[in-house]
Amino acid sequence: MIRPTAASPRRGDGRRRTYTPLVRVDVLTTFPEMFSLDAPGVLGVSIPKRAIESGAIDVVATNIRDFADPPHFKTDDRPFGGGPGMVMLCEPIWRASKHVEGLDDRPITPLFLAPHGETLTQEIVEDLAAAPRLMILCGHYEGVDERVVEKLSPRVLSLGDYVLSSGELAALTLIDAVARLQPGVLGHGDSSTQDSFGPPPATNPNGEPVPPKKLAKWLGEHGLGPDERLVDCPHYTRPRLWEGLEVPSELLSGDHDAVLRWRLGRMADRTKAKRSEDGRSRLAPGNDPS
Repeated sequence: MIRPTAASPRRGDGRRRTYTPLVRVDVLTTFPEMFSLDAPGVLGVSIPKRAIESGAIDVVATNIRDFADPPHFKTDDRPFGGGPGMVMLCEPIWRASKHVEGLDDRPITPLFLAPHGETLTQEIVEDLAAAPRLMILCGHYEGVDERVVEKLSPRVLSLGDYVLSSGELAALTLIDAVARLQPGVLGHGDSSTQDSFGPPPATNPNGEPVPPKKLAKWLGEHGLGPDERLVDCPHYTRPRLWEGLEVPSELLSGDHDAVLRWRLGRMADRTKAKRSEDGRSRLAPGNDPS
């Protein structure tokens, strides 16, 4: 017997969906309350809220505990081989995943957030944002029994070389990154195309296209190519003078080409600095790739 579940076709807040979202995200978790669609939860404010309310994305949290065996509905047990912590059980996760897969006919992309996964990048986010369905398994405690991970065969992702208290926090980060790329979610249509880790801007600040040869020439001045993914430049707003610090004169010139060249230069500086820093991290003691 399985404990009755309140999961889909209802949304994470219990309200029944009346539309098919562009992207449906199902989260397998033992803490579904972390995915509340009401403020002050992460999904109930700002851009994630706008994405969900517009129908661009839907987030449905499925409680793994609902698929555990009675009477205690355990989802974890002590690890074979000893050691601290608890390991999440295979069967409740497997049952929950099969339930979720049957809720929508569209193909589903299973994901698992874990330290050994490939580091999440904007390119990966763009790929996931184009998928119709995502299913995110959130680990907790000491980890997840590796056998169910092998059975699910998910794409394993990591946010970086640090430890969070749960996979739920990483899942919320991933959901936000995917949500903001959905059509119409951001206030300005070009906002996501000019984010960090995107390609060089194809238009000047006035929205006019920049000839590819001109853009390539300006990037070449900084040793970068037109297909580079760049870190964003510094930004400024009023007042022009604050605490003795002035806004760069190029941004006040009214010359759209001058503004774009200045921004490309600062993007190049930051991109090269980050590459250098990333290179040092990869070659730090204990990270020797040889």
